[in-house]
Amino acid sequence: MRALTRTWAGAWAEAWANRRGFWFQIAVMLVNDVIWIVFWYLFFDRVGEVRGWDVDQLVILFAILTTSAGLVLGGLANVRRIYALAADGGLDALLTLPTATLPHLLVRRIETANVGDLFFGVALFALLGDPTPARTIVFLFGVVCATAILIGFLVAVGSLGFFIGRNEGGELGFHALLLFSSYPVDVFGGAVKVLLYTVVPAGFVTSVPAQLVDDPDAGMAAAVAAVAAGVAMLGWATFRLGLRRYTSGSGWTAA
Repeated sequence: MRALTRTWAGAWAEAWANRRGFWFQIAVMLVNDVIWIVFWYLFFDRVGEVRGWDVDQLVILFAILTTSAGLVLGGLANVRRIYALAADGGLDALLTLPTATLPHLLVRRIETANVGDLFFGVALFALLGDPTPARTIVFLFGVVCATAILIGFLVAVGSLGFFIGRNEGGELGFHALLLFSSYPVDVFGGAVKVLLYTVVPAGFVTSVPAQLVDDPDAGMAAAVAAVAAGVAMLGWATFRLGLRRYTSGSGWTAA
């Protein structure tokens, strides 16, 4: 654990080294997120509720999404590079270290721009999410579950690189999950809605946690926690299985 903490601290220090660039990238992301929220306010002001969702619920959804995505894509940025590293033999250096490969890989890189999402999500909930103590606890619970699902899902699809070589599975999975998580799952219907609770678990990333903030339910919370644990274990198991098939690239990389 100490090695992982030091590695992550080193990654943050590297990102922070160029302070002007650090804050500029965060500012760009914050502006992008603000524009997205303004769009939704204008949208709901014109059309009213959409299948039971209003702008206040959408704010909670987006706060959970940006906070968890900021944690994963900003603080654990290598989660998007697993498929390329696996396919190109870029994990050699990590396999020589006396630490678990996957956690060490994830903490080695910070993506500064995406850290802006983390700041925005926390601020959005604090300013517009009616943060009572009870709602804050449920919000944090939702963020933890969403973070686990994002990591597990992206690790699982990225690990396809171990089995089928360089492919776009990691990027396609990333874009599919983030895109569908940006919308209330109830706007979809039929087979698509089923898909968003199973193959691409976008509904459990944002929609269900957002509903729990407004209407806590122990049974639903337990279901979300179970899904989060299941997806996280799937990602871990897929990576470990793929690592057994890993072929060295005979090259040392910074991963």
